[in-house]
Parts: sequence; C-alpha cells; structure tokens
Amino acid sequence: MSVSVKSIYDWYRNTLRNPKYRWWVILGSVVYILSPFDIAPDFIPLVGQVDDFMILTLLLTEVSQIVLEFARNRQPGTVNTSSATEAEATVDVNAVPVEES
Repeated sequence: MSVSVKSIYDWYRNTLRNPKYRWWVILGSVVYILSPFDIAPDFIPLVGQVDDFMILTLLLTEVSQIVLEFARNRQPGTVNTSSATEAEATVDVNAVPVEES
C-alpha cells in the first residue's frame, strides 16, 4: 500500500473543509503540534521540528482560506458561489395559456 504526500494533503484538506469534522481536525492538529509524541520526536534537531512545522503550515493555510471565504460570502453585494451555480441551472420560462377553440 503506497500512500503519497498528495493523498494525505487532500484528505487533510477535505476533512478540514467538512463542517462536521472541522473542529475535530483543528483540535487534533493543535494537540499533535503541542504533544511531545510525534512521528519525528522533537529532541532530534531539525528533523523533529519539520513535521510540526508542516502540520502548522497546513493548518494555518487551510483555516485562513476558510475564514477568507466566509468573509467574502458575508460581504453585501457579492454572490455566493454555490447559489450562482444553482441560478445558472435554473431556467425562467414565460408561460402563456393556450386557449382551445
């Protein structure tokens, strides 16, 4: 079984963007960063801090993107991207009654 860095990143990002699991992933990431038990222990110079730095970087970039999207959607005059796709799929029709003779 081969696991790539890209697949781990995609899983982390998708799970973080899911509102059901968002706070659990944030809490788990913070606990991992602060925990002395890591994949690479912190007492090993440089290598020990790399995994913490990578998790912290992923967490900060994804949370900042979520916050920016939330702020963009709350501004008046902007259109939510999900409602824009629904509006594009909707067809307005002017119905005219047909009279039978």
